Amino acid sequence: MPKNTPLDTLIAPYRHARPAPRFALGRIDPSATPLGSGDKELDRAAVEALALELDGLQDRLRADRRYKLLVVLQGVDTSGKDGTLRHVFGRMSPLGVHTVAWKAPTETERAHDPWWRIHHAVPAAGETVVFNRSHYEDVLVPVVQGTLSPRQTRERYRQINDFERMLCEHGTVICKFMLHISKDEQRERLQARLDDPDKRWKFDPADLQVRAQWDDYQRAYAAAIAATGTPWAPWIVVPADSKTHRNLMIARVLKHTLEKLRLRYPPGDPALAGRRIA
Repeated sequence: MPKNTPLDTLIAPYRHARPAPRFALGRIDPSATPLGSGDKELDRAAVEALALELDGLQDRLRADRRYKLLVVLQGVDTSGKDGTLRHVFGRMSPLGVHTVAWKAPTETERAHDPWWRIHHAVPAAGETVVFNRSHYEDVLVPVVQGTLSPRQTRERYRQINDFERMLCEHGTVICKFMLHISKDEQRERLQARLDDPDKRWKFDPADLQVRAQWDDYQRAYAAAIAATGTPWAPWIVVPADSKTHRNLMIARVLKHTLEKLRLRYPPGDPALAGRRIA
């Protein structure tokens, strides 16, 4: 596509928000680079520049306080959630950006509804919160394990949509990214963890059991995205076999999203104009 093609046009095939044609995850090529320049070094430099711009936009978000930003990063093991945090959000001030890494619910959390623990972690006014995994684990793992019936799964999809709509109606902007990698790419990344003594601590033998259920998880992701991609909280499926392209796509979407909010600094006190500190 021409260089001046609008971002919304470039990402349209990767965006799902109902009403839209039926979503098919299998039609999206994990190795695609729709936003790439063809030069990896140029793209890396672009990610760094975007990270600095996002820092400035986040500063305005903190000052403006009309909005809150919730970023959801979902993906199979090794899809690049941690790498995205380092490269896209690493320049932002920790004063306004927080990351929540979701694990299996505790006994206390299981004693409540599935969204109770999530609601405690959503952003406050002016904050950016990034979910490393998220409330979508509750419609992925139980579905694959067979502990949710089809009726219960549909109920959870509806509850997620209602929950996210409520957040948006109270000023939360939600960006949901599914980091889409191929099975071959995951194999290479898992092997790299095993082969590197400094990364071997990241390897969990349970990852191999999950990998053996690859097709089941792909179906669960596709169903969840189809059911919960909404106008107020759409999904962006990010081709993520290329780590550089993954970062570039997410950074550009976030910049575009924040710029559309027309964030502004609050007006200063006129009495302070011209004042000099002794």
